[in-house]
Amino acid sequence: MNNNMFEKLREIELHYAEVEAKLGASETYDDPQLVAKLNREQKEIAPVVEAYRAYLAAQKTIADNEGMLCEGGLDAELKAMAQEEIQEAKAELVTLTEQIKILLLPRDPNDDKNVIVEIRAGVGGEESALFAHSLYRMYNIYAEGRGWKVEILNQNETEIGGCKEISFLIEGDGAYSRLKFESGVHRVQRVPETESGGRIHTSTVTVAVLPEAEEVDFELNTLDLKIDTFRASGAGGQHINKTESAIRITHLPTGVVVECQDERSQHKNKDRAMSILRSRLYEAKMQEQTDAIASERRSQVGTGMRNERIRTYNFPQGRLTDHRIGLTLYKLDNVMNGDLDETIDALITTAQAEKLQNQDA
Repeated sequence: MNNNMFEKLREIELHYAEVEAKLGASETYDDPQLVAKLNREQKEIAPVVEAYRAYLAAQKTIADNEGMLCEGGLDAELKAMAQEEIQEAKAELVTLTEQIKILLLPRDPNDDKNVIVEIRAGVGGEESALFAHSLYRMYNIYAEGRGWKVEILNQNETEIGGCKEISFLIEGDGAYSRLKFESGVHRVQRVPETESGGRIHTSTVTVAVLPEAEEVDFELNTLDLKIDTFRASGAGGQHINKTESAIRITHLPTGVVVECQDERSQHKNKDRAMSILRSRLYEAKMQEQTDAIASERRSQVGTGMRNERIRTYNFPQGRLTDHRIGLTLYKLDNVMNGDLDETIDALITTAQAEKLQNQDA
């Protein structure tokens, strides 16, 4: 590591000590918001501090053992042990250096947020709607496996179990950091249940992953909103209830429309619709800033571009291909049952490698 990196790590460790001291002060707990802020800061920088202290400990191990070897007087066994500890500590330094470089990369401020996932059927009619439901099931199982909470916000079902569109909230630590790479066009190749001739059809589904925006992230002017109520209905036009509990909100300056009808309470549907609208507008604002600042260096993963085909699910071959990183896995059944970590980890690693390359450049 160079001197600049060491200086940065020392500053982070000092700041970590300051945060710990403030959290230990009794007067801090008179301000719940300050406590929450300090806890977030501590959690965010703790991995960097731990890695830095482990690096210093490995350096000390090397220095101590080299000192003993220089002094002499060790028998053959102790000398061999000292040399072995030096080699192990040097290997640890290499690993820790790479780990620290990644930890010091600019952090996505949304990574710790909950997410709103919106899945919409695309090309392929009923088959597309069926696959949209399959993707919802996949993300739902994945979220439950990580201990996250899933809550459906809005859904438009078809008569045979598909989803023309479905939006849902996932609450959990690091949800956005794991799922942000799922945004884009997902293509499926399989023989539809409705196909009698056994022919393989190709359909598409779009997925949008939005960081849940709070009021402090994006304020909405009520004068910009048109709010309509209507009766919630399910597949086949059957009414879920007889009251006008469903909500449709139109953001007049942008034309963005959000509907929410999953709850019987009009108040709850309105709150949820406002949350979705705020998140959509927040993401659009963030994307606009990203494009303006560094469009030529936009990462090939996690860009949120909706018009890009990011992944193909080939059922006859049992194959999943992520086109952004050239990853192919022949374990499609496992993936559709929520086994997404291998794919997501590969996407995160690629994104980190690109950031490191850009940083070095």
